[in-house]
Amino acid sequence: MPVAPDPTSAYPRPEWTGPQEPPGEGPADLAFGAFSGSGPWVLDPSALTWTTGIDELRARVAAQVPPLLRKRSVPPVPRLLRTGAELGSAIGAWRLLDLPSSRRRGDPAISRAGVSRRLRKGFERLGPTYIKLGQIISSGEGLFPVELVAEMRLLRDQVPPEPFEEVRRVVESDLGRPLSDLFSSFEREPLAAASIAQVHSATLATGEQVVVKVQRPQVADLVRRDLAAMSWIAPALIGRIPVAALANPPALVELFAETILEELDFRLEASNMLDVARVLASSGQRSVVVPRPHPHLVTRRVLVMERLEGFSFDDVEGMRRAGIDTEAVVRALIISFLEGATLHGVFHGDLHGGNLFVQADGRVALLDYGITGRLDEPRRLAFLRMLMGGSLNDPRMQLAALRDLGALPPDTDLEAVIVDLGLDQPTDDPTAMDPEQLMREVREVTKRLLAYGARFPKVLMLFVKDMLFVDGALATLAPDVDLFAEITRIATYFTLRHGQQIAGEIGIDPRDNPVDLEGVRAAIGVSSDVDRLTYRELQARRELIRRRMGEHRQRAHR
Repeated sequence: MPVAPDPTSAYPRPEWTGPQEPPGEGPADLAFGAFSGSGPWVLDPSALTWTTGIDELRARVAAQVPPLLRKRSVPPVPRLLRTGAELGSAIGAWRLLDLPSSRRRGDPAISRAGVSRRLRKGFERLGPTYIKLGQIISSGEGLFPVELVAEMRLLRDQVPPEPFEEVRRVVESDLGRPLSDLFSSFEREPLAAASIAQVHSATLATGEQVVVKVQRPQVADLVRRDLAAMSWIAPALIGRIPVAALANPPALVELFAETILEELDFRLEASNMLDVARVLASSGQRSVVVPRPHPHLVTRRVLVMERLEGFSFDDVEGMRRAGIDTEAVVRALIISFLEGATLHGVFHGDLHGGNLFVQADGRVALLDYGITGRLDEPRRLAFLRMLMGGSLNDPRMQLAALRDLGALPPDTDLEAVIVDLGLDQPTDDPTAMDPEQLMREVREVTKRLLAYGARFPKVLMLFVKDMLFVDGALATLAPDVDLFAEITRIATYFTLRHGQQIAGEIGIDPRDNPVDLEGVRAAIGVSSDVDRLTYRELQARRELIRRRMGEHRQRAHR
């Protein structure tokens, strides 16, 4: 029975922080990728024919976004009418039924829940593209209202699968051979069915246990028609939906288009798997593993890969019974995620519980690489400066980095932003504010940021979304971890392992600039005499803030 090392022992401890050197024995591909120790095949990067021209393919996919979103002289009438009818009826029913009820009862939550429920049902009727949009929203807790997130979560596991004959037709068409020639068994019922594809368990004719990801027929054409229709409808929705995160629907559609088009070619996903595996291995990170894509059975619509198994990410009791240190699991996930983003410019862009297993030895099996964050060198360095600015509580460094990432216009007066947002002033404890003060602060900050032209670039959205998942993972797997000690521990790890590289790249040596815990305390509004704060205690503070803001909304509604 595996037992993770004691996380309270002296730091650093590579075996519990996650990074480990590749084992002396094992498949040869462990030298370049963080894969399982006994895979069904060994990957030779030079022999993977489906990687030929992958960079050009990625560039061609990205180049499709502007033409799809450009307003045409003739709109896509059939799909536009269907989309407009579904979303229009959803909003109309909300205005006629939910909004008046909300006003009568003096409870704005009724209004938010009503519009969220009706939008979710409209997305279901509109099909795969809108279901995918709902699934992305469902993992954005903190970015979107809780009512909308809760409704859209219902789209994660309520997608009916394609008939098996359709699956067979796609596999045989793309791989060019009868199913029985390629597989000795192929489960007719999928392991999972999502909006773009579904996954089946199978055994290759050569005996290897695999999973096969199969794209839904016609989904690529439907996605393109839907994006064209969305680009027509989105401007008309500005200011008409009472959901803060949807205040700029055209920007959301653009982000969505950039994301979903990448998912329509499984050769890009398989390439993402290799890139993330390389990043993990080059960082010495061996507590997160990537399934091996098949050396040959990868096409635009079919992806055969190694099958990995383990505990579901929310099976905390099962993991603990197996002797797995769940705090170490979260820590390894955080470290690998931050290393990928800041030091290599590549990170998994869609972390959620359905994309992760925890294996019996405590390692995290990371799945589903359709969405991957990629940073060119200037933006990667900006990302690194942004996180270093947070560690040092330096708002100027953070704002300059956000500007360089595209979140603020290039000519933004950063000193004016600092003054306008009060970043040069002591931070007030939000739990000590009354509801009116809290709401006034939120409105003012939002209004001022929008006035400066703030926006949400795709890579920043993916990073924030992943961090929100990590936040939830802490709540599930490590609610009693001391956040101050954990921040110090992870900062120390980066200092010892990557300090020289960080100093050389951005001119700030973390070895001479330790993490500013006073700034951390100020950011979350606790006094300097608080030397320990668990995640459970932080959640209680957040709940108090949410309750006070809800009280204000109810009073204002009345």
